Amino acid sequence: MPLSEADFRRPKNAAALVRAIRGLTGPAKPLRIMEICGTHTMAIAQAGLRGLLAPGVQLLSGPGCPVCVTPAGAIDAVLRLSERPGVVIASYGDLLRVPGTVRGDTLLRRRALGARVQTVYSPMDALDAARADPSAEVVFLGVGFETTAPGTAACVLAAAGENIRNFSVLCLLKQTEPALRALIAAPDFGVDGFLCPGHVAAITGASAFAFLPETYNLPAVVSGFEAGDILYSVWRLAQMHAEGRPALENEYTRLVRDAGNPAAQAAMAQVFEPVSSVWRGLGEIPASGLALREAFAPWDAARKFGFAPGPEAENPGCRCGAVLRGVCAPQDCPLFGRACTPADPVGPCMVSSEGACAAAWKYGERAASRCSL
Repeated sequence: MPLSEADFRRPKNAAALVRAIRGLTGPAKPLRIMEICGTHTMAIAQAGLRGLLAPGVQLLSGPGCPVCVTPAGAIDAVLRLSERPGVVIASYGDLLRVPGTVRGDTLLRRRALGARVQTVYSPMDALDAARADPSAEVVFLGVGFETTAPGTAACVLAAAGENIRNFSVLCLLKQTEPALRALIAAPDFGVDGFLCPGHVAAITGASAFAFLPETYNLPAVVSGFEAGDILYSVWRLAQMHAEGRPALENEYTRLVRDAGNPAAQAAMAQVFEPVSSVWRGLGEIPASGLALREAFAPWDAARKFGFAPGPEAENPGCRCGAVLRGVCAPQDCPLFGRACTPADPVGPCMVSSEGACAAAWKYGERAASRCSL
């Protein structure tokens, strides 16, 4: 059932895909598919795909929101850094509202109390701030996956090229593959196939997800973000699962190539090296983070300021970690919509514009309980 990009917006094709999916699945043993991209999370909720495909298909949200997987201990360390005289924290907007281990203690609150905290739309905005005020120590919070890592790498190369020493990056970047391997190895893992993130694959290449069928016998489809993209990808996953023939497919061919973006990969390899990293909900995962190489030590905020995250901890009652592993729906968290709302969030899954709890709240999703905790 090949579809062109124009076909994705045609209701009759969407209806045909839904019928085809229903013909391959059933309520007695639902097909459990996990997306690992925050943009997919929001697109699925906005289009109402969970309700449309239930009960034969369960669409689970995984660790695809970079702000959400950043542990509370790291946020605490960032908050301490914001207290230093002369330091300016530059960050994407979502991270400003993420609390540390103390509820309500955020960069946004620290800014209201006098800390120098700026919202930026790219790392280059932070570098511009350092150029404009040589007396300030501008620290960019480098959060994200392989999607944003090349831009951060380019910014570090620009800072090094101009020898701008009052600029540094606190590298909180993470890599997708090690996290997926850790997720699959977890005792509560229960997923039949993956919707792979088109944004990440645009950098890494679709082939970066070949380990899913090759090592774990799990079907995987690199998917775009239109409702038709997602429905088509779910249909292919349902077919592969029904036939017992797991494979990797690239549905998002209009953007993603098998080898990805070589220039972006080269910039990342030049600037970063893999390091162990702590993920909310998954714990410490070897080689799952990125750190600046020794050659770029003058622009490494962790070295410059002695960055020391505390132990991982959740706020009492918060189940963001379970939500990120796909074992708990947002609505099954006892705080969801009660003690935790977008106006007063407890955990990052309600804060981030890509968080599963924020998506469920915004689009009024209702899900049957699947919480195993």
